[in-house]
Amino acid sequence: MNLLHNDHAAPLTPPRRFKFIGCEILYREACFLAATVPPRVDVEFLLKGLHDLPRQDMLQRVQAAVDAVPADAGYEAVLLGYARCNDGLVGLQARGIPLIIPRAHDCITFFFGSRAAYNDYFDRFPGTYFMTTGWAERNVFGDGAYSRPAYGKDGVMAKLGLTEPYEDMVAKYGKDNADYIVESLGGWLKNYTRSLYLEMGACDEQPLIAQARQQAEERSWEFEIRKGDWGLLRKLFLGQWDADFVVVPPGGRIVARNDEAVLDAQPG
Repeated sequence: MNLLHNDHAAPLTPPRRFKFIGCEILYREACFLAATVPPRVDVEFLLKGLHDLPRQDMLQRVQAAVDAVPADAGYEAVLLGYARCNDGLVGLQARGIPLIIPRAHDCITFFFGSRAAYNDYFDRFPGTYFMTTGWAERNVFGDGAYSRPAYGKDGVMAKLGLTEPYEDMVAKYGKDNADYIVESLGGWLKNYTRSLYLEMGACDEQPLIAQARQQAEERSWEFEIRKGDWGLLRKLFLGQWDADFVVVPPGGRIVARNDEAVLDAQPG
């Protein structure tokens, strides 16, 4: 008797298949979910810093990634690891495969698990600088007060000539002017009084937490660690697209809304 063969066994149901395209800020969390959820999710990441580009440039880069997804690959949907992101996703069009995007203003919402949780925290602590694995590992400060955008000289700050290394600024503008530029660019830090690290548990985050704590101490900020919430990201990867998500049908586009819905879909 062949125990490895059963003519009467029910046929296996193939897993759902999704394509994920997202910011590398979500790298560890997205890879963890792709490895553990039942659907088969093929992941692709774009370098951080897209939100530093002019809106149309960001849109073109994400649209190019969406357009490159093969129509015959068997994907049920393209999952977007982006939020509204300074309107950089507004106008993004689905081709032959639906697009799925969370209703959120920025990616920090993903780590809080919901818009409500993020808004509640932000309302109570508006001067908070948020940290996660991706922001700790892939958004380190560069030579000067503003780190060089991932997309070279295309960024808004770069077009103003404000992302050069300090030594280059000294050579070009003189030390006094270079010091003034660095001090002016560093002024954005004055808007913060505390730092929150959202721990997701996808890896050993203790070195990243220690780094975030040290940065907070150097800036005389309060420091807090909070367990992150996988709820929103998990629903995205599981295909449980409820009211927290926009489902853009083939031919449709992402549009902005000036209410709590944040984003919506415009049919093609």
